[in-house]
Amino acid sequence: MSKKQISKHLIHLENYFSASNPILKKASKTFHQLDQLEFELGLIDDDDSTSRKSSWWPIVSLIGGFSTAKSEFINRFLNTSIHSSHHKFTVHQYSPQTTNATLPGTALDADHRLPFYQASHKIEQTVKGEGDKINAYLELKTVHSERLKGKLFIDTPVINPSLTSPVIPVLTQHILEMSDLVLVFTDLFDATPELIKNSIDEIIRHQDTNKFIYVIDHSEISLDANKTHEIIASWQRRLAELGIHTGQFIVLSDSSQSPISEIEQRLANIENDRTYRVLHSLEKSIRDINDVYISEVEQRLLVWKDRINISTFIILGFIAALLLFAEITIGVIQLLFDPIIGPAFIVFLVACLVPVHIMIAKIHAKFIITKLQERQKELNLSENLSGLFEKSLTFWRIVLPINEPVGKNKKTRSKINTLIEQTKDMVQALNDQFSQYPAGQASPDPLKNTDKQSITDSIP
Repeated sequence: MSKKQISKHLIHLENYFSASNPILKKASKTFHQLDQLEFELGLIDDDDSTSRKSSWWPIVSLIGGFSTAKSEFINRFLNTSIHSSHHKFTVHQYSPQTTNATLPGTALDADHRLPFYQASHKIEQTVKGEGDKINAYLELKTVHSERLKGKLFIDTPVINPSLTSPVIPVLTQHILEMSDLVLVFTDLFDATPELIKNSIDEIIRHQDTNKFIYVIDHSEISLDANKTHEIIASWQRRLAELGIHTGQFIVLSDSSQSPISEIEQRLANIENDRTYRVLHSLEKSIRDINDVYISEVEQRLLVWKDRINISTFIILGFIAALLLFAEITIGVIQLLFDPIIGPAFIVFLVACLVPVHIMIAKIHAKFIITKLQERQKELNLSENLSGLFEKSLTFWRIVLPINEPVGKNKKTRSKINTLIEQTKDMVQALNDQFSQYPAGQASPDPLKNTDKQSITDSIP
């Protein structure tokens, strides 16, 4: 069994979280064990890592409509003056330098620590030729604001009827899935239904994650508590008609600072939200090996086997026809019953058919690989399905009736179950941080005996 080299990204993560977050430090080790398993199955290359699927930064996204409420809130909340690019996804990142800087989208696309890593590939899959125009969709702004320390703010494009693109909904879906907190400014719902349909669908799909805060901007006027409750109730009814039934509502007004305090309270817990998100991504990646990758390849293997067998039977039928023709014309069938000629003929036939069978298998495999690559793009997977398929193209799997792909066995299932149990232990350890125990009773620590080695010693 070849061992996969340790991802530099995972080494960096282990060092980064060694003192601040032992759970994520442990998660980095489990990610490497998952990398090793996927590498053995041909799903990833030696320099790839499944840990790059999820951003390890806490992420706050902001979505809005036509008005300037969103950009004004960002400047007010971060105590800065930033010019918003209304047509791009803008990532705001803390910088110790007092001078703010704007970097191109390629800075995000090439950095595996940031949430738009390799976004150009996703854009290219959506619209052919647009992947090279990454700077037209993304940018990175460095901001000197204490409120940005240790987290990212992502400002989404303003709704604009003249700047519609199929790329925008794809990137919006991506960032909503990655975010730990989403501030939705209610002017979004004032746009025409056609323009916001995709955004509403994504909000509905993720509404049970408790990550949405609906921000109602009345910062130009003063409101008392009763009026604030009336406004919130009105918006709750309006969003319920759209299918949105959960989420926190706050009203920005000229007379109260409590909404900002509520947002700050949510931000204070965002690192825990991030940890749960990373662990959820880890468990999903582990389960996907059986549920998605092996399942998809097994379906294609069955098609491949059927095509090989049909092709071989056609050739056997052609040989049978030739023998029948030879029997009719010169009479050769009786020779096959000869104790010497008969076995020799069978050995000769097998010796010829096996290479032909293998050649047919390889020809059909090329078509299956193309289909798997298309399916991989369709499912938006980073794992290489055709790599797992090619691992299954061994000699004995071609000539024998073996329909299951490499990895569908007890050994792999055991590894998957072990990794899932490790992930559950980490979730339990995170839960225990919020549990109360009687005086003198220590909180159980599932990570107590599992965090003594560095990531370099955790290779299975």
